[in-house]
Amino acid sequence: MFEVTSTGKWPAGYLINPNAEPIDPQWIQTYSKIPAAAVSDCLGRNSGGLGLKAYHGNRPMLGSALTVRVRPGDNLMILKAMQMARPGDVLVIDGSGDQTRAVFGGIMRAMALKAGIVGVVINGALRDLDEWQTGELPVYALGVVHRGPSTDGGGEINVPISCAGMLVMPGDLMIGDGDGVVAAARTELPELLTRCHDLLAREKATLAGIEAGTLDPARFDAILRSKGCPI
Repeated sequence: MFEVTSTGKWPAGYLINPNAEPIDPQWIQTYSKIPAAAVSDCLGRNSGGLGLKAYHGNRPMLGSALTVRVRPGDNLMILKAMQMARPGDVLVIDGSGDQTRAVFGGIMRAMALKAGIVGVVINGALRDLDEWQTGELPVYALGVVHRGPSTDGGGEINVPISCAGMLVMPGDLMIGDGDGVVAAARTELPELLTRCHDLLAREKATLAGIEAGTLDPARFDAILRSKGCPI
């Protein structure tokens, strides 16, 4: 569990906590071979952000979550978080789902690239779409809008957030591809990896069975009968 370790007294509506420990690079390497959908399945199929769209193409995203909660339509604390970011971080922003103002755009994209940020996930809107579509920096958001943000606070950095229905803790492994984004707690990574490998092996066997025509044709009828259907 992430612990709040900030010092001093913060004014109401503002909080900045230290960055979580970096994720071991071995996990980045290992999970680069695992699709987001497989991770989602192995986390119970109720995980991952809903409604997030990739606006950069299909380039995959993997990195450690640097979380930010902001007032809808404001980006002050996002700018501060980028100053704190380390190479390999994914900026995960809870903008309360607001799509009336973009909280991230082309100038901030350039800042993120300079900081070594490897992905941006926004529970809200972005703008300057043409720049994102070069594909250099993965970005996921609920939508796009031309209206820009305010920059006068408040918000919180490195706290647990909800991003498009996905619980994200500081330091979680963020996994994104063309199907969407999933967050995995670092404490779950070893066991989760085993489950993912088992799932992918089963899927490979199923595809081989389809090709060979050896799948059990009565499988789904048996499931229906177990539900009381007169098959």
